[in-house]
Amino acid sequence: MKKKLLALLLSAAMVVSLTACGGTTDSANNDAAATEEAAGEEAADTASASSFKIGLVTDTGGVEDQSFNQSAWEGLQRARDEFGVEINYLSSAADSDYGPNIETFVDEEYDLIISVGFLLADATRAAAEANPDVNFAIVDDSSCADLPNVTCLTFKQEQASYLVGYVAGLMTEKDNIGFVLGMASDVMHLFGYGYCAGALDANSNVTIQQGNANNFGDPAMGTTLTTNFVTNGADIVFHAAGATGTGVISEAQAKGIKAIGVDSDQSYLAPDTVITSAMKRVDNSVYATVKDLVEGNLTGGIKVFDITNGGVDIAPTTDLLPAEVLTEVEAVKEKLISGEITVPSDKASFEAAYGDVYVLDNE
Repeated sequence: MKKKLLALLLSAAMVVSLTACGGTTDSANNDAAATEEAAGEEAADTASASSFKIGLVTDTGGVEDQSFNQSAWEGLQRARDEFGVEINYLSSAADSDYGPNIETFVDEEYDLIISVGFLLADATRAAAEANPDVNFAIVDDSSCADLPNVTCLTFKQEQASYLVGYVAGLMTEKDNIGFVLGMASDVMHLFGYGYCAGALDANSNVTIQQGNANNFGDPAMGTTLTTNFVTNGADIVFHAAGATGTGVISEAQAKGIKAIGVDSDQSYLAPDTVITSAMKRVDNSVYATVKDLVEGNLTGGIKVFDITNGGVDIAPTTDLLPAEVLTEVEAVKEKLISGEITVPSDKASFEAAYGDVYVLDNE
């Protein structure tokens, strides 16, 4: 009888044990199913993002201009790494390449084609009008804003230029500085207005020599203009000239004066020469545009990047800037952010405040 009772107790215990095990298995299966479903959704999202193809067309400076074309490509690479999109670029050797390069990406059914620079505006407009179902974006141009399939990425570059001009006005020992423009246009003059305004606000006695290289890909011209500035007494030169600016920086280094970079932090080109850079975050604008595409939020029209949203700024490298200069520049930056200081953005407003100091408008 005791043996039968023991057997019954053991059987009951086994039933309880099996029931408990059965419950655990169901839970595990449910968890596994949920995990598999989540993984499937994530894979679907990844597949969806990776199905996008984005092409970048540079101006004649090329993707290794160490300036804004390179910055655009770096932003696109960041978007690839984060969203898994497919990317490619085509460098333009001449103006005549703009249209064919854009058309190559159209023919290959790219989902977004990004043109780097206002020089590509006509080619971008022609392609966008002919292909209304293709998304386009263009850096530094707003003339295509009337087209619903073109996103215009614009910058308040005069704000960053004002800051580096302020640095130049404070740091020049000869009250004589220089400015090299890559090419005369409404967009490019913003660099000049900002630089001259900042320098004059910091130092009303400063002389500002100016030269137009009329080319974004000619380092030799950058060298020549810088040599002329130094001969005429300049001890700091700022360039807004793309790859032409590498000649400015190398010649400044050779002549023992200081240089100011543009678009990205160019201190790495000459750490003992480049005191700061006027940063225009083309990389951030390109990244944000791809993000909008992937998330289904891309729209046409004008998008403005300025000092309040990280679109422009002064470079983070400050090794060559004295503490008192940094303090003054940070105070000025806060005034730009708050709106207490407004930088001239056209010829009329500049001349109303500073006279006819900026001469490149007349070339």
